[in-house]
Parts: sequence; structure tokens; C-alpha cells
Amino acid sequence: MPHATASWLVDNTALTFEQIAEFCGLHILEVQAMADDLAGQKYTGRDPIHSGELTQAEIDRGQANPDYRLKMQRAPISVSRTKGPRYTPVSKRQDKPDGIAWILRHHPEVSDAQIGKLIGTTRTTIAAIRDRSHWNIANINPKDPVTLGLCSQRELDALVSKAAKKAGIEDDGAADQRLGSDRDALIEELRAEREASAKAASEAAQEAEAAAWLAARRAEGISDS
Repeated sequence: MPHATASWLVDNTALTFEQIAEFCGLHILEVQAMADDLAGQKYTGRDPIHSGELTQAEIDRGQANPDYRLKMQRAPISVSRTKGPRYTPVSKRQDKPDGIAWILRHHPEVSDAQIGKLIGTTRTTIAAIRDRSHWNIANINPKDPVTLGLCSQRELDALVSKAAKKAGIEDDGAADQRLGSDRDALIEELRAEREASAKAASEAAQEAEAAAWLAARRAEGISDS
């Protein structure tokens, strides 16, 4: 319940938006929207002191030093479940929109339910990113969820393969061909750079040799005179 906790901290403390956003795993603009009553959804504040996640002393330390990062005293009580969205570390949650946007762009055959299960998000958020009505759409940049640490490459590959099979999309090896082409292009680029460096070094050596010869001839001319 990070939004509810953030709402309580905004209303009841003098912590900075940055401190609240980092502690709750939210984007700073979300916290600012709560403070300005611009958030699309109103949240009932949740007291983190009562739940044991923070102490008043910890909050006081944060209020006294804007650069201080709040430390959670006790993790929220987890609910045991066999199904449902995966848990995402607080530090990674702000990267979710970027990962969702990447999947929507590169793998439109993947369903919203599959994305939600892989990334750990809601269909509402996915729909908002798809139709560009998300509150922070201007700052969302599609990024590979594997690179962001939101899932493993094996999980993503399995999901894409399953979605493609369900959609009747045949694997024509295009991905392998693309990777092969990219690798060949990189090798060719490195070879060209190496040849250019060797050529530049050879030309520099020739110029140095010519300059030395010219200097020697001038010295001989001076001694003859």
C-alpha cells in the first residue's frame, strides 16, 4: 500500500517529496500530485508508525535532514498467495512503466494479463500506457524489462513464445537472423576501426620518418656551409 503510506506522510510530516517517493517506491511526481490534490485517485492515509514500518524518531531524523533516507523498521506483513502478480522490489517499481511500454511496442501479441503477471502490474496501468493516458506518459521510455531487472530473459522468452503460439505467429528465425546480422555488422565495424587505426599509425610513422630525414638534410647543409 505505498500510495496510502505516501498520502499519510505527505499530510502528517515535513518530509521532502524525494524522501517519501524513495521510501514508498513511487515516482516523485506521484507524491507531488498527492500534495497538490491532483492525483487521479484519492487514497486514505495509512499510518506507517502504527504498522511498525517507521518510528517517530526515524521520521524526525528525516525531517531534520532532507538528504537522509528513511529506513524501514519492519517490512509490511506479507500475505501468502499461490497466484497473483509477482513481487517487485521497491527500487524497481518506478521502472515498470518503461518495461510495459517496451513489451507493448515489441510484442503486441502478448496479452495484458500476461504482461501484468510478468511485470507485476494492473491492466488499468497497461491500458493507460497503451492509449497514452498515463499520468506520467511524457517521461515513459520503452526499455527492455530484462535490462531493468523486472524479469529474467528466460521468463520473457517463454512468455513471448507462448503468446506467439497462441496468436498463430510462426517463428521464422527472424530474431536469430537479426542477431546474426547485428553481430556481423559489429565485427565489420571493429575490423574497419582496426584497419583505420593501423593506417593512421603507418602514416604517422612515415611522416615522422620524413621529418627526421628532412631535419638531417638541413643539419648537413648547415655544417657544409
